[in-house]
Amino acid sequence: MKQNNRAADLLQWYLQSGVDEVLEDQPVNRFRKSETDHVHQTKNQPTHQNLVTNDPSLYTPPVSLKNKTPVKLFSKGEITRKANISANEASSLKELKIAIEEFDDCPLKVTAKNLVFGDGPINADLMFIGEAPGAEEDRHGVPFIGPAGKMLDRMLAAIKVSREDAYITNILPWRPPGNRTPTDSEISACIPFIQRHIELINPKILVLVGGTAAKTILETNQGIIRSRGKWYDYSVKSLGKTIPARAILHPAYLLRSPAHKKETWFDLLEISQKLLEI
Repeated sequence: MKQNNRAADLLQWYLQSGVDEVLEDQPVNRFRKSETDHVHQTKNQPTHQNLVTNDPSLYTPPVSLKNKTPVKLFSKGEITRKANISANEASSLKELKIAIEEFDDCPLKVTAKNLVFGDGPINADLMFIGEAPGAEEDRHGVPFIGPAGKMLDRMLAAIKVSREDAYITNILPWRPPGNRTPTDSEISACIPFIQRHIELINPKILVLVGGTAAKTILETNQGIIRSRGKWYDYSVKSLGKTIPARAILHPAYLLRSPAHKKETWFDLLEISQKLLEI
């Protein structure tokens, strides 16, 4: 019985680490020796002497490096600049989605299963922006459909707003491995796309779900506890206007800390009232 519990614990650990699919039908014994374990030195491979010599003619690059284009490294600022150009060229949500799909300078694209773009009507009055997709969202390519998404649906229903009437997306369109917190570089690479996303939806109210979304959009270092409970003006320079913005606690946090639902209920009531006044 203890062994079965240990196996279940191990599987749970794999899931929390982002390992949710198997690559082969049979387990692989990584300790078994194979024919490829022993690499024999050949005359075309670099030796220690070749590597330290000053004569480049004595060094032959490994086969894996031949006929390969050198890897180009870009700074965080350069990547953001490239993302800005790509995002600003999009004149519709369809074009923006294509631009994100073709953008290769965010490493999360390599590890994610699907692009999670957005969900909802283009003329929505409310636009919700979260942090990043989770495992369920990554699997289906739709934002907020896991446990936190179901919690968000209940939160919307409490103020008589249907999910079909709101537009929902994330700062990052790709899931970080194991649901880890995204890095500053990953966020910087995606900021231009979410900014353009807001411009195209042009909602009446912007709801920032969780600390990462609030810090990114409001450009603040304040935590979500200090950011929530007040209104902000999000400036959209291309439209020559500001959009009222409100930060709320993330549904995933409320599932872990239900005692904070009261504060979120007050936030939702004020969002509902503000919607009637605009």
